[in-house]
Amino acid sequence: MNSRKIEVFNLEGEPVEAIILPPIFETPLRPDVIKRAFLAVQSRSFQPQGRDVMAGKRTTAESLGVGLGIARVPRIRGTQRARLAPSTVGGRRAHPPVVEKKILKRIPKKEMRLALKSAIAATAMRGVVAARGHRIEEVPCLPLIVVDEIQSLKKTRDVKEAFMLLGLWPDIERVRKSIKIRAGKGKMRGRRYKQAVGPLIVVAEDEGIFKAARNFPGVDIVLARNLNVKLLAPGTHPGRLTLWSKSAIDIVNEMWMK
Repeated sequence: MNSRKIEVFNLEGEPVEAIILPPIFETPLRPDVIKRAFLAVQSRSFQPQGRDVMAGKRTTAESLGVGLGIARVPRIRGTQRARLAPSTVGGRRAHPPVVEKKILKRIPKKEMRLALKSAIAATAMRGVVAARGHRIEEVPCLPLIVVDEIQSLKKTRDVKEAFMLLGLWPDIERVRKSIKIRAGKGKMRGRRYKQAVGPLIVVAEDEGIFKAARNFPGVDIVLARNLNVKLLAPGTHPGRLTLWSKSAIDIVNEMWMK
């Protein structure tokens, strides 16, 4: 039985009590399983696409055969204009995407559970969190657990003050400085800007924190019951800097230790 104790902090950054850390935070780190689970979750957002099977084939073009001193490509009747062949202007695609392609990746339920447990445990590993690039010099301890009053903050300035006192603000500043314009055509396709990933806030209930913290760059807020590998390990890399409310820890322990 796990007996490691961890401090719970108030919004002023002062420890107010100590609780026993749930056993889920002792799960071994499995980057390989986390990566498989991340790709499986990510594949659910892919939009299936394909081509009309008759695309480029609605034409009267046919080859005129040999002996005419011209290429044997299919040509529209009565003209010399080539069609149908993949090498011609207006011809069909050689190997187009098909709607039958399986783009949804699946993994066993037990493997998905192990990946999520491992990703949760990685948020308590200081070396793993630092390796992701997070600024944690001023963070008192990991996992960072705060009182449930964090859930009821309704003003952005109150959340900012709490972040500064809890040591999270340097990481948000890191994200702010990382914002840059993407190179290439992605600028025209709705993804003009790139930025780093910041802290994740996990709460039991939304009592105002979602609106209060949503404007901070790189910050994500999620209910404990909606946790997934994509949020805990962005880009397949575990160890995201995470702030937990005390009641969120209880919910996670009840859900994943059954």
